[in-house]
Amino acid sequence: MFLPWISDNQLAGSIPPQICQAGLMNYFDASNNKLSGRIPDCMSQLSNALIILNLERNNLHGNIPTTYPESCNLRWMNLNGNRLEGCMPRSLINCENLEVLDVGHNHINDTFPSWLGGHPKVGHDFRSLHIIDLSNNFHTGDLPLAYLQNWDAMKHDNESESIASGTAVEFYIRMPGLINMETAKFDYSITITNKGNDMQYARVLTVFRVIDFSSNYFTGRIPNFVGELRGLQVLNLSNNNLQGGIPLSLAKMTELESLDLSNNRLYGEIPQSLTQLTSLEAFNVPRNLLKGPIPQGRQFGTFDSSSFAGNLGLCGTPLS
Repeated sequence: MFLPWISDNQLAGSIPPQICQAGLMNYFDASNNKLSGRIPDCMSQLSNALIILNLERNNLHGNIPTTYPESCNLRWMNLNGNRLEGCMPRSLINCENLEVLDVGHNHINDTFPSWLGGHPKVGHDFRSLHIIDLSNNFHTGDLPLAYLQNWDAMKHDNESESIASGTAVEFYIRMPGLINMETAKFDYSITITNKGNDMQYARVLTVFRVIDFSSNYFTGRIPNFVGELRGLQVLNLSNNNLQGGIPLSLAKMTELESLDLSNNRLYGEIPQSLTQLTSLEAFNVPRNLLKGPIPQGRQFGTFDSSSFAGNLGLCGTPLS
């Protein structure tokens, strides 16, 4: 069965449980509607065939379906901007081909990465992950250090940005006596918060890589090896309870365009080596415990005082 795009309409009501009888369905996009109620529990079983699930920006509530099979084929899951609650499903460990996991702006109350389980299976460590958004929930505990190291797709910085946006997905239409295959392109978009403003990146390139853990209750330090994620364009760890210094290794992230560490408890100096990040367009560290001179030169000459405000120990341009 093939479902057409039904996004960006005024659809209301709940998702009917009969959708779970769809059978062979690769794509379901009902984003930007007025759907309410719960996501039917049986929808997780559709992930045997379902590659893309996009329910962004609706009024859905309740828990995320919990039983993703070992044969899970999901590559994109976007549930951003709903009222979902509870914990992240532990069975998502079976969706090892996930490239996008976006559950930002919900009411999920969990530690991370507890949903991966205490002893992740070999090969079930999301090496294809490009975008992970857990922002504006109630995740607690230390940053998921052990799992950040396994996200190989975020380590590559040599892929050409000329790659066409979106990814071609093959859809199979099954009718009595006929199986027809069509190819269509899925264009993923993501909303990124910068200086309190939400900006939507539409038709995101396949090389776009984002970690957004902002507005949670994560604790601990920013690990040095985060600098090995050299393909990242966006790193947002703002509005948490992180401590320690800003790692020198961040200077290795040469593709980084936006770095937001604001509203934490970071201390020490801003590394001068961060001036090597010539692609950096947004840098935000206000309301921390930083001290010493602000790095000068290159991109740091484009940031205004709001990028550094609320750190009483900082000095130098652009602060007075």
